[in-house]
Amino acid sequence: MSDCCSISDEDGAGTAVKTAVSTSITCPSCGQKGKAVNTGTVKALLSVSLHAVSETSPYRFCRTADCSVVYYNEEGEIFNQEQMRERVHQKHPSAADVFVCYCYRHTPQSIRDELTSAGKTTVIAAVTAGTKAGTCACDIRNPQGSCCLGNLNKVVKQILTERGRDLLS
Repeated sequence: MSDCCSISDEDGAGTAVKTAVSTSITCPSCGQKGKAVNTGTVKALLSVSLHAVSETSPYRFCRTADCSVVYYNEEGEIFNQEQMRERVHQKHPSAADVFVCYCYRHTPQSIRDELTSAGKTTVIAAVTAGTKAGTCACDIRNPQGSCCLGNLNKVVKQILTERGRDLLS
């Protein structure tokens, strides 16, 4: 079981963009501290040649929504949203069709649909059961390199709050 719950270049060729980056752990574009992520996650989710991926410098994940950078490292390698196989939830937090859970393929819209048809959502319980059963692969499939349950909880709460407001209108 995984440990899941405990800038495109100008010609579009898909290589990492090298920039001058200090040895800090902050995103070179937005300046926010990035979350360490396994190189295997980066390799699995990039749509570019893996020749562009460093084996020597660890990558960080930038969660800032209005920043185009998804992964970066201290060597100056930067990979942006356009270089990813999947759209990244943290980069599109209000998009209804972007996966929040990459293992079981839940989106905000699929959660809304379940709430509309069943009057409740089982997504948190189902994903929790899946992770306990060892059927998730968040460390590889989720761009943040870790479990989605925190993101799912936030999205479910947001949708329930929206629906509460809808019921009061």
